[in-house]
Amino acid sequence: MQFESKVGDKTFNIEIREDRTAATINGEKVDIEWIVQKQGRILLRVDTHLFRIGDTGIDDQEITFTVNGRWREATVKNEKDLLLEQLGFTRADASSESRIDAPMPGKILRILVEVGQEVEQGEPVVILEAMKMENELKAPSAGTIQAILASTGDSVEKRQPLLEIKARG
Repeated sequence: MQFESKVGDKTFNIEIREDRTAATINGEKVDIEWIVQKQGRILLRVDTHLFRIGDTGIDDQEITFTVNGRWREATVKNEKDLLLEQLGFTRADASSESRIDAPMPGKILRILVEVGQEVEQGEPVVILEAMKMENELKAPSAGTIQAILASTGDSVEKRQPLLEIKARG
């Protein structure tokens, strides 16, 4: 099974062996083992390193989770997505509109953009406080801010829409 995962500005090319006991991550072979515990928590061993993974949420290619208590967001493409991309096709559900939703419940500390402002993919647009940590939410695509759907100081729920971006192109 092949995957491409982007976490922040890092890209990981991952191939997991069919028996799920080993993987190749960016060309480096590692032994892996995972144990699914109650409440959906996962213990993942990569060689000699142990990771506690929890609070997972999956929305199409977007995955949110905690690793050893630290919040993470990733975009994951599977073999089908990668093949379509190589062939120059876009996914059927891709559109010229992007929406940024709250990845977890929290409080809006700062909105870093205004309606009509141009943003680049990966540019920080909102600071969300959750679990006593500040989380920087980034633009999923380059474009123009169409709408701001939350305000500084608002308490938001997971998946609550925060911003709409009209993609450039």
